[in-house]
Amino acid sequence: MAFTKFTSTIGLLSISASLLWAHGSVKFDPKHNPERAIEFPDTAEYLTLTLDPHTHSVFSDGHVWPTVRVEEALRDGLDAVAITEHLEYQPHRIDIPHPDRNRSWEHAQAAVKDGSILVIHGSEITRSQPVGHLNALFLTDSNALVHRPTDVEAGSGEYRKAVSNWPAENALNAAAEQHAFVFLNHMGWTSQRPNGIAELTDFHLKMIEKNWIHGIEVMNTFNYSEESFAIALAHDLTILGSSDIHGLIDWDYQPSDGGHRPVTLVFTKERSMAGIKEALVAGRTAAWLGNLLVGREEHIRPLIESSVTVISAHYLAKTSVLSVEIQNHSDATFQLRNDSDYTFTRFGEIIELAPHETTTIEIRTVTKLDVFELPTSVLNVLVAPKTPLSFTLSAPVSATPAED
Repeated sequence: MAFTKFTSTIGLLSISASLLWAHGSVKFDPKHNPERAIEFPDTAEYLTLTLDPHTHSVFSDGHVWPTVRVEEALRDGLDAVAITEHLEYQPHRIDIPHPDRNRSWEHAQAAVKDGSILVIHGSEITRSQPVGHLNALFLTDSNALVHRPTDVEAGSGEYRKAVSNWPAENALNAAAEQHAFVFLNHMGWTSQRPNGIAELTDFHLKMIEKNWIHGIEVMNTFNYSEESFAIALAHDLTILGSSDIHGLIDWDYQPSDGGHRPVTLVFTKERSMAGIKEALVAGRTAAWLGNLLVGREEHIRPLIESSVTVISAHYLAKTSVLSVEIQNHSDATFQLRNDSDYTFTRFGEIIELAPHETTTIEIRTVTKLDVFELPTSVLNVLVAPKTPLSFTLSAPVSATPAED
């Protein structure tokens, strides 16, 4: 993604207006908008797919039609997006009555004719604490996860109360019967916990023990929860990042100005629903928000190894100063702290590798080396709370180019 401002306010409003009026099949080709697409390279072993696992439309408390979610995802170069309407919270039910809770996904899925993006069928189970909100993905029937009382008038206050008070365990049981992948949403939101600290309740621990909860959002909207990251590592939960978008991606995240939605990077064996589900269940993910990338080291390290490569290394003529060219193949701006005893001619202790660009550093090695190794800490790539990835740049040193 190029981080240049390339649209005017009028252009942004034009894009947004087209999204608001979108209907029918979605035909947008992300190749027409390469500077906006979220791009990370494949690893040596897996494909790297981009997924937004948490979005909303007017079929719950969002503000756009489901097909808009698909077109936005195509514009962002995503491989997959999940439509996850609130099952119980239906503020637009008077204007858009839909007793079939599958309709939002059906509209979105019908808009994709060419397999350009995978639309995952999901729903959000919505409760107050100690349960909170949970997303279930890869459903076959969302209706099975919501209670429909027959002894009170539909749409009445008593009806809505009965729907919301239906035990969440029943909904999770129904999700488990459909072999769904379930994750905890925005655990650090102050609306759920005034101190903003994510904590598992006895209910969560019970559901994790039953294998009915499999993941946790570490990043949601503009928020990173360090405590949720710690919970994921401690309880072997899959790490996720999501937009939880209700309005427009263009308005909230401003991709035309270099911004991007939070996403989950999924390391898969194949680009398919089955491939994404297998990877999520196995926990092969990372989450990306702003310029922060988090995940387990065994999954993050191969990604960084594919993203950051040394193109060349040679000594400047008649010196013991080593010139090293480093290519960044990703959308992140990697911030590498020098953990060696060497000093640089052009940088302090921090090297910044701009997205999709080559950066040259000059290292004072004092004595000439046949192979150089530069231990660093990648400050914006975390493998645990407050723990950056340790990463060594290395390459053989080639002959010094002849002087003119």
